[in-house]
Amino acid sequence: MWYSHFSVTWILLSVAVSGQFRRPSSKHSSNNGLQSVCLGNVLRLTLDKTLAVGSQLEIDAIDGTDIIPLSHTLAAQCGYSIESDHWGNTKVFASLLGCYVDNQADVVFTFGLRLRLYGDGLSEQVEHDVTETCSYSPWASREILCDRNYMEVSSLMVTPETPVKMVAGQQVHDSWENAIPDAAVAPNGIWKMTFHTPDPKVMLLTDAQRAGYGAMVTQTRLVIRSPYNMAETYSVEVAGVPMEVFSVSTYYKIGSLIVDSAAACPTGGVVFTEKVITWHVPRRITPLTSSTVKILETHMGIYGQRLDKIKMAARHYKLSVTESHIIIEIPVGSPDGYYKSHAPDYAYHITYTVEPMLELLWRAENTQADTRYKVLFPITTPLMPRPPHVIDNTVHEQRVFDILLGIFLHDVELINITFTTRVLTVAECNARGFDVQEHHFANGSKTFSIRVPFSDELVLKRNPDPLTTVYFLPLVFGLLVLPDQTPFPHPAELEASREDVVLPTITGSCDQENFYFSVKYGSQQDNFQTMMLHAGSWRELDIELAKLYSLTGNGTHFSIVVPFTAPAAAFELVNFKSIRARVDLLLLEMPNMWQLDDLSLACYFPLTTTECYANGTVTALAVKVESVSNLNPEYLTLRDQSCKPAFSNDRFAFFSFKLNSCGTTRTFFDNVMLYENEIALPYNTGKQSRKGPFTPEYRHTISCYYLLNYTKTMAFRASPRSTNPVADPGVGHLVVQIRLSQGSSYALFYQSEDYPVEKYLRQPLYFEVELMQSTDPKIEVVLENCWATLHKDRTSLPSWDLIIDSCENPDDLYLTVFHPVVADTRIQVPAHIKRFSIKMFTFTKDAAVLKEQLFVHCDAVLCDTTKPDGICSGQCANALSYANSFRPTGSKRGLSATDASQYKKQSSSGPVLLSNSNLFWKI
Repeated sequence: MWYSHFSVTWILLSVAVSGQFRRPSSKHSSNNGLQSVCLGNVLRLTLDKTLAVGSQLEIDAIDGTDIIPLSHTLAAQCGYSIESDHWGNTKVFASLLGCYVDNQADVVFTFGLRLRLYGDGLSEQVEHDVTETCSYSPWASREILCDRNYMEVSSLMVTPETPVKMVAGQQVHDSWENAIPDAAVAPNGIWKMTFHTPDPKVMLLTDAQRAGYGAMVTQTRLVIRSPYNMAETYSVEVAGVPMEVFSVSTYYKIGSLIVDSAAACPTGGVVFTEKVITWHVPRRITPLTSSTVKILETHMGIYGQRLDKIKMAARHYKLSVTESHIIIEIPVGSPDGYYKSHAPDYAYHITYTVEPMLELLWRAENTQADTRYKVLFPITTPLMPRPPHVIDNTVHEQRVFDILLGIFLHDVELINITFTTRVLTVAECNARGFDVQEHHFANGSKTFSIRVPFSDELVLKRNPDPLTTVYFLPLVFGLLVLPDQTPFPHPAELEASREDVVLPTITGSCDQENFYFSVKYGSQQDNFQTMMLHAGSWRELDIELAKLYSLTGNGTHFSIVVPFTAPAAAFELVNFKSIRARVDLLLLEMPNMWQLDDLSLACYFPLTTTECYANGTVTALAVKVESVSNLNPEYLTLRDQSCKPAFSNDRFAFFSFKLNSCGTTRTFFDNVMLYENEIALPYNTGKQSRKGPFTPEYRHTISCYYLLNYTKTMAFRASPRSTNPVADPGVGHLVVQIRLSQGSSYALFYQSEDYPVEKYLRQPLYFEVELMQSTDPKIEVVLENCWATLHKDRTSLPSWDLIIDSCENPDDLYLTVFHPVVADTRIQVPAHIKRFSIKMFTFTKDAAVLKEQLFVHCDAVLCDTTKPDGICSGQCANALSYANSFRPTGSKRGLSATDASQYKKQSSSGPVLLSNSNLFWKI
């Protein structure tokens, strides 16, 4: 494969980037980032990127007092070229025989160049004038120079009669122009030029110059110069190497002198492998010579500067001569070139660029004329794919993804990283604790690393089994090639698994009235469902059950309290003085339905099922046990089927009867009289029949024992009282206040200057009612009634009940929620505080909002905790015994008596405004 690269850029716009590769340096002449060196028949001027960064560069030639801007066309016509890499490192090459050079007898050459650097918008200009003098001697009879943008050939114009004179201590020939009288009648003495394409094409000198060709006569030489790809140049293949040729015959007006000139420059001949660049140049270039040549000198160089054998060996360069070619071998990545990143089609590639020089000196056989042939030949490799590699350095025990991405050249920057739910810049990643780092190496390459904790929410997690967690991190690195700002992505997926799941656990205990359960969260927190065997079927512990069983919790666990009479308790066994109840809990992982833990807790609770009274009355309690789950206690009777339960529900039947009724039998033995009856299902109930296949067998025997002869002796003695007891009166004030909290934590409260408070519809309002200036632990605050009005007057209408007889209003669509109070640094007596929350609402009439504000009022009862009765039994207290389960519910608030154990206080809060920005209601 033949490949080459030519740079003809003249206007330079460079951008600063971090990092650079090593460059060949020169110490010949240096001034403020400018370096110049004379390299045979060319001058090289180097402009460091630190001088040109961020600027636009234009170059002028200084010819005495004239300043000539060097455009692209004029540069190629006059022997100037420029080479710049992507980062602003610039090299300017100028032929010693170029235009605007002060040429002293073709021995001493003085250049004047002006470098103009412009900032953004060409508004600020910085100028650097460069003057450099080069000496070059002796010249070959013919010298051919192949630069990036032009081909140049110069021929010695000396005849045997040309006189000789001394210049700078050296022998030089007097000009051919002076040797022929009147030769300067026309500029350069040139009349016309015939280009061989290979067909002849004649042009006058002025036409040739107008076409872009350069032609001039120095003191001893004829110089012809042609840009590449001109109409009069042509391509040939020499020994398999493509070359561009121009051939011209130059005619002079005086003496009818004709001079033939030709130049041939390679445009290919490069073979690439992953490791070596091989450049072939024909050993005998047939467009330049028709006979066999003898090669006198061969030189290899870089950027126009020769390298000796020691430097070539150190860089592993090879220069060899075969029968057909001069061959130069350069390792890919040698320090004299540079790498560049690319991202075609969003895939990472690199190229390597180097500029070798080949210089030959040959002599054709049977002649003393020699030819110096110099080629400056920039080479850029084809795009070489370098897909980045993701190295997973994750140590699972450290619970952190450790990722290394690379390898990249210095001109690649990491801009951002795309995760599953968001895109983060490098700065945002570091702020999040991902520790993104850039690692640089001595050869100029770099890698990127990032550490992402397993615990971060951007890491996906799944559980293939109850004990194992698989952590999955898909991400896309967003990278950018500088300075051309070419983006490209690189995806990566990392996965790690650990048996690190700590399962939740259930513990439980009992007292005389309740089951107490505590569920400790595992490592998955509350990522499970709690199931209860409730009324014979499994049911999720939802909001309703959580409220029913007083669920409390924090970030580590939650607890519930289940009365033994609750529907979640199954009755297993009934004794005379106790009952054995059981509660079943199950923790399930959804949706896999993995059973994480379970607990079946059974305890004995005191329960008297039969009581025999001295007045001949008996009370008996029939309990529906688990073994007769199909039993309906409502249909139980005594032996006399007309004796039905005094009251019943789905779990109990309560009987009260006289011993001489309902089929009770009496038996005497020894000194004891035994009364017996039996609770059972009648033979035919209509709904339940003993003959049915699902009719349960249920028999509960009632027995009462009385002593026939039993005497009790009582002693009584009365003594007169000297004075009647008198209570010491106490005078004081008990203050109860209601406050609106700013949140569910009840840490901050709205002050008087904050009212009215604005809330959205259905936004929670958290209230706290507190007994002030009292530390008496025997006093408990109970909220008897709370209601909302449109006006500050607590008796105004309309109004809506929030709490009725210490309980939630059952007619409310969004029930009032009571919140527990625990002692802390602020709260010394939790019984002095009640907390509840409601959802923000508004009153409407005929689909119109009556007024967008609310006032909340409460009647609070201060109870003596030593005398629990009625309202003072507790906030919405429900007796655990069977009798209290029949208390009527849902009644509206009304007047109630206040006995000696109660003291009623009133408090109000408001107004609370409804925010119009989110107002809506249902009709």
